[in-house]
Parts: sequence; structure tokens; C-alpha cells
Amino acid sequence: MASAPRLLLVLLAAVAAVGPCAGGRVDLWPMPASVARGAQTLLVSKGLELSTAGSGYADGKGVLKEAFRRMVAIVELDHVINGSYPRGSPVLAGVRVVVRSPSDELNFGVDESYKLSVPTTGNPLYAQIEAQTVYGALHALETFSQLCTFDFNARLIELHSAPWTILDKPRFPYRGLLIDTSRHYLPVPVIKSVIDSMTFSKLNVLHWHIVDEESFPLQIPSYPKLWNGAYSYSERYTIDDAIDIVQYAEQRGVNVLAEIDVPGHALSWGVGYPSLWPSATYFSKIFKFKFVHLGGDEVNTSCWSATPRIKSWLIQHGMNESDAYRYFVLRAQKIAISHGYDIINWEETFNNFGDKLDRKTVVHNWLGSGVAEKVVAAGLRCIVSNQDKWYLDHLDATWEGFYMNEPLTNIYNPEQQKLILGGEVCMWGEHIDASDIQQTIWPRAAAAAERLWTPIEKLAKDARSVTARLARFRCLLNQRGVAAAPLAGYGRSAPSEPGSCQSQ
Repeated sequence: MASAPRLLLVLLAAVAAVGPCAGGRVDLWPMPASVARGAQTLLVSKGLELSTAGSGYADGKGVLKEAFRRMVAIVELDHVINGSYPRGSPVLAGVRVVVRSPSDELNFGVDESYKLSVPTTGNPLYAQIEAQTVYGALHALETFSQLCTFDFNARLIELHSAPWTILDKPRFPYRGLLIDTSRHYLPVPVIKSVIDSMTFSKLNVLHWHIVDEESFPLQIPSYPKLWNGAYSYSERYTIDDAIDIVQYAEQRGVNVLAEIDVPGHALSWGVGYPSLWPSATYFSKIFKFKFVHLGGDEVNTSCWSATPRIKSWLIQHGMNESDAYRYFVLRAQKIAISHGYDIINWEETFNNFGDKLDRKTVVHNWLGSGVAEKVVAAGLRCIVSNQDKWYLDHLDATWEGFYMNEPLTNIYNPEQQKLILGGEVCMWGEHIDASDIQQTIWPRAAAAAERLWTPIEKLAKDARSVTARLARFRCLLNQRGVAAAPLAGYGRSAPSEPGSCQSQ
């Protein structure tokens, strides 16, 4: 872990940094696949325009228009832009976005690639974004926002080191963040703020661990007493809240993965009452992502043989506790598949009866290293979240460890590498709530986000070499209203002493 004095030395030159290219560095996060730049400074028009001339995307839902509006807002950061443009200075009048596909369906594996060009000549002068889908264009707008800085002397927005040509696409299709609303309730505006912050580092899956043994905050209309298990009357989510969260995320290119963690973290409502599972009127209409997470971890089966009616059922069906665990998981899988989902299960299911899992299963690795390579060798897909590196509630897990955690460790066969869908950082909620969630997530989640987005050949071999760039991104998050903690110290540590944001 970086000590405060060492971090200060690494970052000293970054304190005076302005813009995305201080000291010759490209200070974008995550690092794009390909970057070419020049040495000219452009001014950005106070009335920056969006043009979609030549685009095949009609933007009927306003996905692109609203993303452009948000981009302008985070570039201006509530500064008063009232400076005068010097005569003859090149002024960027707008951004022209050309999206080839007319569809705005946010399917898993959707093309997220883009090309961003910022020329230095043209009348009027426009930046150019080309993308196959609107979701690639959204990523391009985020990258563009990181090229822009506010000039405090001129009171104008500037864009340094033009011309720019950036070609970019994600390394993995699944780049996730888990939140847990069962251990502590998270108000809807807080969940939305987490979604917004995810887009800044191009994460694209919000894994929503909605319910657990501690609380049941979600409304189930067909079983209205279930949310009596919420912590309080006000700590609940209505169906409309859930729909709102999913739609809010989709507008920003983020899929919502719902988790129903059974049987170890729930009562027997799932299999005992199949109508509680995804149905045309409830689950599948709210959560439209291709995947559903069915848990399957940390199952203590000893209580089954100690419960008379379950013990009787086991004897009647000739099963022991292990048999029943397997039966429960496989039965839950069949129900979910019947509603069109692919299933994600925690790794214990694979460790105990991997050869019996449906071939649509994605195994979610969390216990440690070495599991992912076994999963893909068995021909199943895998998501990596090993707890020693990518669990955000482990406050002693450093950002350097998050950055260096490689999902393809010991997986050399190209076909098996394709079975690694990506990875996920997990913000379990035992010790976080609305008061401290963002500083516990960031900036460590951003370190993992670059690992999941950037081509492996562009990733740093030594995490310390990206310290200054990540520090600038952390400061950028703070400027955008995200309470990202300092890099130095443990997760969510407070600043150790007065100083620049970029030296902490």
C-alpha cells in the first residue's frame, strides 16, 4: 500500500496539472485503446452544440440528447463561463455524433466502441464521434468531457493538446459493481448517484443485491406482506422505484442485474412458491437484463435435517442435505431459464456440483484465485470478483491491488479466455450506508474499471506508474460531486493532512 510520503513524491508534479495532458501525460481514465494528440489549445463554445447530421440513430428516447446535456454540465461544473474569445482563437462550436445503428436496445455484449476526433481546423469547428451504437457514443462523450478544463483566468472552457484521435473499445463486456440494499437501505437518489459515478469510469453493470436474510425491502404485489421484512416502513422500494432505477441506468448505458440469493440467504419462498419467481407481470418486466443472479452461496444445510417437515421431505425423496442443496439450485435455474434468463450463481454451486449446472450458467468467482481457470476449462462462463482483491468492503484492499488483479490469470487458451465475461467489484453493505458508500467505492473501483476496459498491452505493469493519473481522476470525481476518498491509506480513509486533492 502506498504510504502518504511516497504518494506525495509521486504526485508532486501533478499538483500544478491543468487538463488531460499535464507534463506530456495523457490523463484519461480509463486509458483508451489508442490515442494520438497534438499541441494546440482550443476554446470551447459557451453554447456547445450537438449535431447528429448523418446519423442513423433517431434518438426517440432522448438517450443521446440527455447524455450530451449531462456532459456539458460536468464540463462546466457550475462555473460562470463569461470570458471573451480572443480574436482569431479557434473555437470548438459543437460535437457531431454519428451513430450507425438505429437501435437503442441495451443488450449484453452491445457494441461499445467509438472513435473520437477533435480537429484544429474547420469552419465551424466540430469534434466528431463515430460509433456503432448510441452506447459507444455515450462512452465517447465521457472521454470528451475529460479533455476539457476550465481556465480560471480566461473564464472559459479549454481543450488542450488538439488535434485528438481516439479509438476505443472495452476489453471485457461485463464490468460490474455490486451494491447491497439488504444490509443497509440505500435511498433511490443514492443508487442513482452510484449509477452516475459508474459511467465516469465506463462500468456497465449494476449488480443489485436487493434482499437477504437481514431485510426484504422490495415490493412484491402478489405477496404484499413480504416487504414487512424491511427495516422500517420508509426503507422500501416500490415496483415503480425499481422500474425507475432500471430505466435510469439504461439511459446511461448501465444494465441492472437483480440478485435473488437462494437458498442460503433467503427462506424457502423461491422454490416453495414459484409464482414469486420471474413472471410476465413482475420480474421480467422490470429487470430486462439477459442475466439473473440466483446466489447459491454460503448454504448451511444443517438446519434442514433439524426441521421436521423438511427432514420428512428429504426422507420421502431419498435425499440428504447435499442432494437437496443441488436440487434446490438446479430447480431454481430451470424456473429462471423458463422465463428467458441466463443464470449467474456464486462459485459454491460449481465447486459442489459443477457438472450438473445448466450450460447457460455463469459462475461468479468470489472465494479466491484458481477458480476461474477451472470454470472455463469445464466450458462454463465466469465473472471474477475474488474477495482478496475486488471486495470494496475489505478496507485493507488497496487500489493497487484492485488495479493489478487480472481476470485471465493462468488462462492461456484463447477460446477459454472468451468465457471470462469480465469482472465485478463488490460493495457489500454490512458497514456502509448512504453516508459513506461513495468514498468506499471510489477511487478503488476505478482502478478495477481500467483493468476491465483497457487493452492488456496498455495496462501498467506497475500500479505506481498510474498513481498521478488516478489521483487526477479522483479529483475529477470530487469536482463532479462524487465523494471519492484519497488514494493514500485504506479504503475510505480521510485526508492525512492539508494539501492539494492531487497529492492525497
